[in-house]
Amino acid sequence: MTGALAVRQDVTLTPDPRRVIVKLFVPGEDDAVVRTRARALIDRVAHLDDEETGRLLRDTFDRFGARHRDLDGTLHHHYDLVRHRIARARALSPTTRLLVGAYFSHEYAVEAAALCNPSMMAHPDQTGLTAGQLRVAVSLRQIGEGHLSSIGFATAVLGPGRRLSVADRSGPLVVGQRVGVPRRRDLLAAGLAEEDCDNEITATVLDALPERYDEATFERVLGDLPPELLFRSTGPDTLDHLRRTNAASYATAFPADTTLHQRVLWPATPAESNGLEDARFVRFADESGPVYRATYTAYDGRRIASRELASKDLRRFEITPMRGPGVRNKGVALFPRTVGGRHLALCRTDGETIGLTCLEGENRWQEPVPLHTPRDSWELIQVGNCGSPIETDAGWLVLTHGVGPMRRYAIGALLLDLRRPDRVVARLPGALLTPEAGDRDGYVPNVVYSCGALIHDGELWLPYGASDNRVGFATVPVATLLAAMEK
Repeated sequence: MTGALAVRQDVTLTPDPRRVIVKLFVPGEDDAVVRTRARALIDRVAHLDDEETGRLLRDTFDRFGARHRDLDGTLHHHYDLVRHRIARARALSPTTRLLVGAYFSHEYAVEAAALCNPSMMAHPDQTGLTAGQLRVAVSLRQIGEGHLSSIGFATAVLGPGRRLSVADRSGPLVVGQRVGVPRRRDLLAAGLAEEDCDNEITATVLDALPERYDEATFERVLGDLPPELLFRSTGPDTLDHLRRTNAASYATAFPADTTLHQRVLWPATPAESNGLEDARFVRFADESGPVYRATYTAYDGRRIASRELASKDLRRFEITPMRGPGVRNKGVALFPRTVGGRHLALCRTDGETIGLTCLEGENRWQEPVPLHTPRDSWELIQVGNCGSPIETDAGWLVLTHGVGPMRRYAIGALLLDLRRPDRVVARLPGALLTPEAGDRDGYVPNVVYSCGALIHDGELWLPYGASDNRVGFATVPVATLLAAMEK
């Protein structure tokens, strides 16, 4: 196979440098040797006269106000973050406070470097469509300056037939705001065990916490620890470890009047400080109803960790860590439903083999069963999944990626038994989609890669990243793909 099965669409998404958010900027923190210049800057702003202060603030809102949803609120927030450095904060006028916030802010283009690795799922809103159409939500990996990744979205309509239209993505972006969420003691315990952090302090904390707790309860339990435990040499490090592990679970929400393409899932914990990578979304269904679930890779600049998020409406997201030997690497992809009463996921714990892992209890993914190892020339370096398995009458359709000479990525396919997904029943004897001349050049050359496709009206719709530079779409009739697979 040479990739002729998949037909490319003419529609592409390219990185848009106008998609910007406002980030905190502290002068000096970007130097090789950190020397915060904040206090001196605040003093200089405070000494401006009222006329100059007003003019500068008006100019700031004229230049940037229309590019952001609530610039006033953001500048107030950034002022609050640095006001501890101001000797006479109460003496500053409201205008000066906002201007201080402006000097401690900067715009960040979330996808200035790259746009790639999409997944596709049915959109929560299916109103206003005609026969043969399906509205879909497309998740996107957005990469900006410093190779910092976040999760963004686009909305598209599929059909009738192979028609595809992508909605406009313009308008101010919004970063989700942290909201309260009950945390789970078992996840905290699993995280501590995984890091071999087991001592008198952690045991005392776990014993004092209820099964579900909030942030205030957690801090109260830490505050009630006996002094003789806190004064031990391991005390400060253990408290820091407890807080870091606890912070891995959180929730983020967006205003109800924002549209999907305006929402940005931005790093919110230390473990995510260098990015949220390669979200694999799937619409999961069980007896409680459908919910959007996804896995992604949290990266702090040194270590990676698997995370899961869940949302009923793609507006409020709950994030939890994934624990256990089955999720100790990138590329975890959830099944869209339970199989035989079990929660299953594809994984690649050794970095080169597609495996199948099962959730044990509620918090531990088991050692995986190998499904597919590198065997053909186009995938000899490594193989992995391209998103969640897709249910068909013939079996679970798994799109794969393989890496060959010159680190060239291509997309293939496997078929797993519906009732026994640990059994591979068929495979495509070659690649479904390969980098063509127009796909080869980009931020990461010679790559086609996807984080999740879907089936609509008998057609497999495959969104894919091309060389981490743009997102394309390809289609193939499911019957054609299945017929080309070998048992």
